[in-house]
Amino acid sequence: MAQADPMEQSPTSNHRWSGSRVGITGARGALGQALASRFQQAGAVVTGFTHGDPPSGTDSPVDHWVSWSCGQEEALVPHLRDLDVLVLNHGINPQGDQRPETMSKALEVNALSSWRMLRCCEHLCRERATQALEVWVNTSEAEIQPAVSPAYELSKRLLGQLVSMRGATRSAEERSQLVLRKLVLGPFRSDLNPIGVMTADFVAGQVLWQACMGARLIIVTPNPLTYVLMPLTEVGRRLYSSSLSHPDP
Repeated sequence: MAQADPMEQSPTSNHRWSGSRVGITGARGALGQALASRFQQAGAVVTGFTHGDPPSGTDSPVDHWVSWSCGQEEALVPHLRDLDVLVLNHGINPQGDQRPETMSKALEVNALSSWRMLRCCEHLCRERATQALEVWVNTSEAEIQPAVSPAYELSKRLLGQLVSMRGATRSAEERSQLVLRKLVLGPFRSDLNPIGVMTADFVAGQVLWQACMGARLIIVTPNPLTYVLMPLTEVGRRLYSSSLSHPDP
């Protein structure tokens, strides 16, 4: 029996994003396109951030394209300023390549770039104060499960720990200004993983549905262990970080 899509079962949740302004990095990839399509179907206006040239033609779920490069995150601030939701979804998978230059690139693209964009969003939230922003960070199941790619695993685990740490040490005011959601996703079919178990569209539907339900830790995977291990890992990290935290200067 085919698995039902919760987004189709809950039509009222589709209106949650109506009129929202959504930005997605890695918007040319399989998941980026699927998320853009889901958001657009729900009435959102989607901006796609890409490292390459914006695709030509009009057959795209993205309304506006912005080209950018890692290391130039601050240049995106004017495009981030009016967003309601930003999905940090860009990344690379070097597979078994473990050369130092490859490791450096994976850390830069998969972890440090998203960390800098998150910090940009936090500064923006302090400026606009009255308008909350949601940032969804795709860390992947590689946070706690092997991905048969050491560079990918290392970089995604670093990003996951950074997000957990920041989530634990923010003040109540910062939490109200910026809603932080973590996406922990299992294998889905894409150019990076052509033999993934799930489709990108199914994953995107699950992500939006769980976000509508208010989940801050969004897990979509066929692996039942992840639903047990990831929450425990997240709680442990947050307790560790909060217990050793000092207020921001």
